[in-house]
Amino acid sequence: MATPLKDLYNTTFFDAFLKQVLLVVPDFDTTNFLEQLLDENWDNLALKQRMRHITLVLAQHLSPLGNYEAQLAVLLEILRKLKAAPKHAESIEYLFLPDYVAHFGLESYATSVAALAEITPFITAEFAVRPFLMQYPVVMLAQMKVWATDPNEHIRRLASEGCRPRLPWGMALKTYQKDPQLILPILELLKNDPSEYVRRSVANNLNDIAKDDPELIIEIAKDWYGNTTQTDALVKHATRTLLKQGNQELMQLFGFGATDQIKIEKLKIKNPVLQLGEYLYFDFELQNLAEKATLIRLEYAIYYLKANGSLSRKVFKISEKEYSAQSTTSIERKQHFKPISTRKYHFGQHQLALIVNGVEQPKFDFELCHNL
Repeated sequence: MATPLKDLYNTTFFDAFLKQVLLVVPDFDTTNFLEQLLDENWDNLALKQRMRHITLVLAQHLSPLGNYEAQLAVLLEILRKLKAAPKHAESIEYLFLPDYVAHFGLESYATSVAALAEITPFITAEFAVRPFLMQYPVVMLAQMKVWATDPNEHIRRLASEGCRPRLPWGMALKTYQKDPQLILPILELLKNDPSEYVRRSVANNLNDIAKDDPELIIEIAKDWYGNTTQTDALVKHATRTLLKQGNQELMQLFGFGATDQIKIEKLKIKNPVLQLGEYLYFDFELQNLAEKATLIRLEYAIYYLKANGSLSRKVFKISEKEYSAQSTTSIERKQHFKPISTRKYHFGQHQLALIVNGVEQPKFDFELCHNL
């Protein structure tokens, strides 16, 4: 079993961090710091709770140095030591550094925003920037437009990732969910960015917007697609949610046409009764009856049984490729029903359906049963 992310905060990590702290604050009381940090409630804290706890305890130990600006100056010097440390690599554990700025620095706008720009190449400030967007919506959006033209790709990415309306792990930005037009100028500046790292963030931002305003994203896709190879890939990734929903405007935009000459034959679920932890195995034949090669997007949907007896659809991609004219292709697939933290399985009847160019085919039943 994988180590829980919260356990990345361990003795090895704190020893390495405090080693750099002592280079900047020689009289820092590391023993008392760890005693306060690893208190009786530490084991019960989740990852983000541990991060915030570190922020608060660290603030107590930096408070003798002066006000927030003085503490931040010390924290940034510690950051520079961390960057210069041997074998340094960006690590999620250091998210408490931008969190410190977000938690204590909202009333010191200029100082804090400059700090976030310095921190983000080391550890992303995409979560920390969001409270500033909420408290200073006009000037902060203007700042992010400036960041979108920065020479550093991490800062340019922050301009996009920080204003994602539905950033995972981050607070939702409901203003941008209601009016995504507010952030489109930032994405326009970054759509042809030379860094794939940045373009990927733009695509993720657009995919967030698609969940609230699909028509806007369809129009953007039509406008941006067909200009450059890089932007085409961005648009394709940005529309992944709408493609999984079978949006036909986008299917046609990307060259996935009518399905009247495409047939699914001989679909068979090899083990229509399976147990938790096993694979569902199925195979079928894909027939392209057309007189020319055809680009086909092939997916399958699993309808998972929910606690209330209804079914929840989850789409999985098989392939996107050309199939030869008048061809028959045999395809085999498997789907693992292993326990995972993001899905709770319920025993009973589930369903499987193939999807061709966004058009769902007939469903087939199978049963997930208790282990014998």
